[in-house]
Amino acid sequence: MKSTGVTRQIDELGRFVLPIEIRRAMGLKVKDTLEIFTDDDGRIILQKYQPACIFCDHADDIVLFEGKRICSKCMEKIKAI
Repeated sequence: MKSTGVTRQIDELGRFVLPIEIRRAMGLKVKDTLEIFTDDDGRIILQKYQPACIFCDHADDIVLFEGKRICSKCMEKIKAI
């Protein structure tokens, strides 16, 4: 993980602004959805939500494997290797 050196305050409703530089660098657009994760070290991790398969972009029969979404067809192809 790399530090950006950017800090933001949380307002009374629990909101903060994600700077435009970070949104651009991460390819985030208005109305995109973020997934929120936490780890055992007390970190909060934001990731662009992508409900489709990371390999083929299909959204049917998705399973979560090690934090990545993979469709059943791609999973079968991986098993065959």
